[in-house]
Amino acid sequence: MAEAHQAVAFQFTVSPEGVDLRLSHAALKQVYLAGLRSWKKKITRLRNSLVTGMFPASPASWLVMAAAILASQASRLDPSMGLIGKITEHLPARWGGAYLSEPARAGLGALAFATLLWLGLVVTMRGALRALLCYHGWMGEEHGRPSHATKCWLALVKIFAGRRPMLYSYQASLPRLPVPPIRDTVQRYLESMRPLLSDSHFQHTAALGRDFEHSLGPRLQWYLTLKSWWATNYVSDWWEEYVYLRGRGPLMVNSNYYAMDFLYVTPTPLQAARAGNVVHALLLYRRLLNREQIKPLMIQGTLPMCSAQYERMFNTTRVPGVEADSLQHRQDSRHIAVFHAGRFFRVGLYHGGQLLGPRELQAQFQRILDDPVPPAPERGGPWARARQTYFGSGRNQESLRAVERAAFFLTLDTTEQGLLGPEPGRALDRYAKALLHGQCHDRWFDKSFTLIVFRNGKIGLNAEHSWADAPIMGHLWEYTLATDVFQLGYGVDGHCKGELDPSIPPPQKLQWEIPEECRQVIQGSLRAAQALADDVDFHTFAFKDFGKGLIKKCRTSPDSFIQLALQLAHFRDKGKFCLTYEAAMTRLFREGRTETVRSCSIESCNFVRAMTDSAAQRLALFRVAAAKHQTLYRRAMMGAGIDRHLFCLYVVSKYLGVDSPFLREVLSEPWGLSTSQTPIQQLELFDLKNHPDYISCGGGFGPVDNNGYGVSYIIIGEDLITFHVSCKFSSTETDAHRFGANIRTALLDLRALFNLPLK
Repeated sequence: MAEAHQAVAFQFTVSPEGVDLRLSHAALKQVYLAGLRSWKKKITRLRNSLVTGMFPASPASWLVMAAAILASQASRLDPSMGLIGKITEHLPARWGGAYLSEPARAGLGALAFATLLWLGLVVTMRGALRALLCYHGWMGEEHGRPSHATKCWLALVKIFAGRRPMLYSYQASLPRLPVPPIRDTVQRYLESMRPLLSDSHFQHTAALGRDFEHSLGPRLQWYLTLKSWWATNYVSDWWEEYVYLRGRGPLMVNSNYYAMDFLYVTPTPLQAARAGNVVHALLLYRRLLNREQIKPLMIQGTLPMCSAQYERMFNTTRVPGVEADSLQHRQDSRHIAVFHAGRFFRVGLYHGGQLLGPRELQAQFQRILDDPVPPAPERGGPWARARQTYFGSGRNQESLRAVERAAFFLTLDTTEQGLLGPEPGRALDRYAKALLHGQCHDRWFDKSFTLIVFRNGKIGLNAEHSWADAPIMGHLWEYTLATDVFQLGYGVDGHCKGELDPSIPPPQKLQWEIPEECRQVIQGSLRAAQALADDVDFHTFAFKDFGKGLIKKCRTSPDSFIQLALQLAHFRDKGKFCLTYEAAMTRLFREGRTETVRSCSIESCNFVRAMTDSAAQRLALFRVAAAKHQTLYRRAMMGAGIDRHLFCLYVVSKYLGVDSPFLREVLSEPWGLSTSQTPIQQLELFDLKNHPDYISCGGGFGPVDNNGYGVSYIIIGEDLITFHVSCKFSSTETDAHRFGANIRTALLDLRALFNLPLK
């Protein structure tokens, strides 16, 4: 094997004179540098664990306390009220074979007391912070007008939250996700379904719910409560396993999602140069992640959110299984896997113990682009069984390991994307589809993420969903885009900046041996994937008439405003209401992921009907509906949502082998409208005032239901909202461009309610 030959650090021959060793100093140097880097990472992880373990205190605070106690001892003061003397009495008179003097023993006793006092304060501060973070009453108050109680609470949080936190500093202080009472969940579920069901159907569902609440429900709730006491989070592990890893459908379109480049700007038209800068920026982020130097996300700059999902961002692959997949995460990876025109390559990321610079990475990628060797057969297949049969040994296994153990996957795409051609709107649609599925065989959908660099320098991401949610990838993507342009930059000729080391080994081409029977499996899988991709109807557009700035003048939440516009647009599009999914984060709790906001409510339906039928009380009904949406969103963030609780109760019922008609009906309902907002988390990285064109178009996902819509949106600055609408061509009920037009009209109609002028 090629890698095995390259790994030999020395050769030897046996002769009559003895054994003659011929050492390869270059190889030994690389072995030494790799070991040195590995030990540096281990020491860094150990140091970070110690610092995080004592947070919100710090090593400096221990030194201050120890110095203060020793100083008081020198001044013949006893702040311990006799405890130091008792500790000193139990200290040995000899230490290391030498006798300890009385002053030395007293000093050690003082240090022991200072350490115990310091540890007690650490535990007290952490417990106080955890208790403070359990309070969520601030969510029910008007934004910008906190009560006096909330102001006092925020002040206490700031006191106990510590200074200069690392990425995982707050993990031990975050509260556990609470299990809602069954009665509340059933009542809220029935309330959410009332506008969607006929009277007879609703009465039937209500009867099932009441029976479940008083019969089987309490038994399932007992097990779930027990799990919530024992496990860190009662939802997340089951959600990852049963919703993602046990899903047997294709990841492409059905699960993976994408993120786009800057909307109006392409910093360089050189494909290899853009890839060099962006890959280097991603690796800089990985370095910060390994050192835990990324600041934890804070709400209102004070309230920490869970950072657990960052752990598997790099060096992670979803490994397919027949019944369930698994996530394989490595502590480190020294290479990336690259795909171009049917060929796979292994590109090392270090040389001489140093991370390759942008210019050096550009040269590596240019070598791949210039490689004249024709492509190998494409990878594909019903992946779990094909992997076992054809990729379990030999050259295929070696190449597969190179891909799966890579930091991430890079595709140097052969197409051009962006605002191109006479119809920029249609070009954005093609761009979205290229990121969502590409040509079906040119993305590695199992990797934690695939970076895609197009021939004209445009870029994007395709991310696997099981290991983390979109805001985590969004944080990485914001850093990468900002670092690429504002820190690394390009020369006037479009090339990366920096020097080039010609001694860097070239990329290693991965070899595959594909027998005819495997080739047939690949072709069949590719045809199925292409049929799935061809069925996706996509429309991506920028809404420029107004944005967050005007919506705030309406004294309502921008998210509620947009969600009500989506309800109005959907009713006009289909003439009916549908079960609506909006994702809300539950990261105020440890290992929290998401909860569902059921945006289609009785109040929103009343408002939509008023907009359709008459002008009476439209504004009043809008405010009632917006307030209801805010209440639903807050409940979801506080762990008082509906769907994750019902999902976990269903899982418990399956473990117990009991059937619940109520839970079966709940989990079989289709989400006709699935929505998600992509939040901007690091606005400070972008100067939208001086560089208004450097804005990302956000990202999107495929349709969740065969006859429904998927809608992702991002609020950018004060005057722009971009939408990503997906559905299926095969459905007679949906049309992405028609729905996009209805969204535009609905937004303008909501603005007209407040009689506010457009910009």
